[in-house]
Amino acid sequence: MKYLNGMRPILVFCLLMLAVSPACAQEVPPGGDLKVGLVLSGGGAKGLAHIGALRVIEESGVRIDYIGGTSMGAIVGALYASGYSARQLDSLFTSKDFTRLIQDNLPRSAKTFYEKEDSERYALTLPFTDFRISFPPALSGGQNIYNELVRALYHVKDVEDFSQLPIPFFCMATDVETGEEILLDHGYLPEAIMASGTFPSLFEPAEVDGRILIDGGVLNNYPVDEVRQKGADLIIGVDVQHGLRDRESLLSATEILLQINNYRTVGNMVQKREKTDIYIKPDIDEYSVIDFNLRDTIISAGTLAAKGQLEALRQVAARQHTRAPRRQILQVADTIVINRLLITGNNNYTRGYVKGKLRLDLAEPIRFDKLQQGISNLSATGNFKTIRYKLVSNGLGQDLILQLQENPTRTFIRIGAHYDDLYKSAALINLTKKNFLLDDDVGSLDVILGDNLRYNAEYYVDKGFYWSFGINSRYNAFDQEVNYNLLRSNFAVPLSSNINNINLEVTDFTNQLYLQTVLQEEFAFALGVEHKHLKYSTETLNDLEEIPGETPPPATGDRLFFENSNYYSTFGTLKLDTYDDRYFPTRGLFFDGDFHFYILSSDFGGDFKEFSIAKARMGAAFPVAPRFSVNLETEGGFKLGTSGVSTLDFVLGGYGSSTINNFIPFLGYDFLSLPGNSYVKAYARADWEFAQKNHLMFAANYSNVADDIFRTGEWFTAPDYSGYGLGYAWESFFGPVQVMYSWSPEGDNNQFFFSIGYWF
Repeated sequence: MKYLNGMRPILVFCLLMLAVSPACAQEVPPGGDLKVGLVLSGGGAKGLAHIGALRVIEESGVRIDYIGGTSMGAIVGALYASGYSARQLDSLFTSKDFTRLIQDNLPRSAKTFYEKEDSERYALTLPFTDFRISFPPALSGGQNIYNELVRALYHVKDVEDFSQLPIPFFCMATDVETGEEILLDHGYLPEAIMASGTFPSLFEPAEVDGRILIDGGVLNNYPVDEVRQKGADLIIGVDVQHGLRDRESLLSATEILLQINNYRTVGNMVQKREKTDIYIKPDIDEYSVIDFNLRDTIISAGTLAAKGQLEALRQVAARQHTRAPRRQILQVADTIVINRLLITGNNNYTRGYVKGKLRLDLAEPIRFDKLQQGISNLSATGNFKTIRYKLVSNGLGQDLILQLQENPTRTFIRIGAHYDDLYKSAALINLTKKNFLLDDDVGSLDVILGDNLRYNAEYYVDKGFYWSFGINSRYNAFDQEVNYNLLRSNFAVPLSSNINNINLEVTDFTNQLYLQTVLQEEFAFALGVEHKHLKYSTETLNDLEEIPGETPPPATGDRLFFENSNYYSTFGTLKLDTYDDRYFPTRGLFFDGDFHFYILSSDFGGDFKEFSIAKARMGAAFPVAPRFSVNLETEGGFKLGTSGVSTLDFVLGGYGSSTINNFIPFLGYDFLSLPGNSYVKAYARADWEFAQKNHLMFAANYSNVADDIFRTGEWFTAPDYSGYGLGYAWESFFGPVQVMYSWSPEGDNNQFFFSIGYWF
């Protein structure tokens, strides 16, 4: 008994040492080495703190033998396990715009001309199934993030067993159908970690081996037991979860869903923390799971928290017989060779359509970014719910295994609203149907209600590399006050000395059938035929004197018609568009050439002869300073032939980006002010984005416009007309809101132009 009493202080001392020294929590296995496991929790943007913690762990000399992670912890853990150092991870994450990646914002260059117009016309798109409007199941399909993971993990693309990575790895996911925890330790690594991070409502669920998986953090956001079971003797855990929030912090749907999920995980962490030998908890409770813009601050918080455990980490390193292997600097893949393309899931879209969007040549070296561009092209169609692909070596090169999941919704309701000084107020309702008549097709109908009734119907069959074809039909109508003398110079209008302006009503009904080939998403060539019914009219002017020797235009009821003809033509167009934005381009090139040959007409005026109209517009945009860019453009057009038809001549004036026929915007003058059968124009705009999505602009344009200026040489003389504009624009969710003050030194032409919403 005395002996036991004498030993009691020694036993107490040993127990205290075991309690306060995490490094002594496990015995070194006899004849072996201390195996260290690393647990990285999920936490969205807060998971960037893992990078800072890994830096300190590396500096301490600890060798990591197993890594288990969930969600963001799975992404960071997989990259680290594949061979990246903490410093390389820092550089990798610093170079990415996570807001753009998460929102799946695709560059404009990924869209065909048809898709560009769609994305720049509608403010809201809603799925429409069984005559019911529904809402998208998630904000993002995660395509951009998946693309980045495939590229970053290309060097381990053939590792199917994650225990064969430089550091054995696994991640956690949740089966959304059964509610089971799923441990992913084999398969295609980018696919596995993408499944682990598919947070509900933010990302579409992922399908892996027949299971529908969502974020592993729903059930197991800190897989400490699983790391221990892999063989770890000692556990280091980095926990970036936050506890339950108060009402002031629950400001978004994402935060509310996290709060619901945390009801379970907060309670579990009490036991899981006890099972962690070295527990690193960064002080990041004030940050949100979407605060990727605070990347540097969050990483620094991870570094600071890990330094608090630096001595314990060094003790662990001292107990490991083998030092951590020196990590080699990795080169992210630049050029690859794909010699076989395997496609699954394309039930309603042909192989030619898919391959045409990818735009890759098999058995030829291609840049990795070109492959990503091709995937983006396919994603930009909106025809696929998810696009997952694998690059797998096959001896001679590699297979591109493309796994497509078609979007089950093929009908959409789209809505837009707009106001401008020409068409006035307008509300747009669109019905779009994909796979309408054929595979690879889309049909669309715009009905525009407001001050001027309009419609636009389109049908397009997209064959990618091959010749595609389309049918367009549109009806436009507007009225505009025009100078009376200008009208008399183009039509046989009765003479009057007491009228300065006249209200001219224009209606245009145009139908086109065309073939188009797209060499790249930015470059297209089309040939087609066109029918156009064009009417110019005004209310009958009863008190006007007739012009001696001339027959006045015919009147019908209370309307006087200047034009009421059908025209039939063939046309060709050539387009190049690499602008990064239609309304506020900061970089890129633009070219739009159009040639129409008018063959037949119902000849309302009795003066029709065959004639042609050619026009072209070209431009470039480039940044000159941060948030400051310049857009320079030049354009011109001319008429070939001796026909007396003037209603298809060029008419300059007004402000806007969507006009019909040969009406050309020109600052300093009102709409339909400067007519002629030929013109040249130069345009320059300086754009300062002084705050996000807020622009101050200064623009200037110069022009010569008259009849036959290319024959007379006047196109090369000093400009006869000039105009300037100073404006403000805001990029709203329903389109740009613009106000432009415009003036011209040639006369009293000062005025404001307004435009609200996308043009259509």
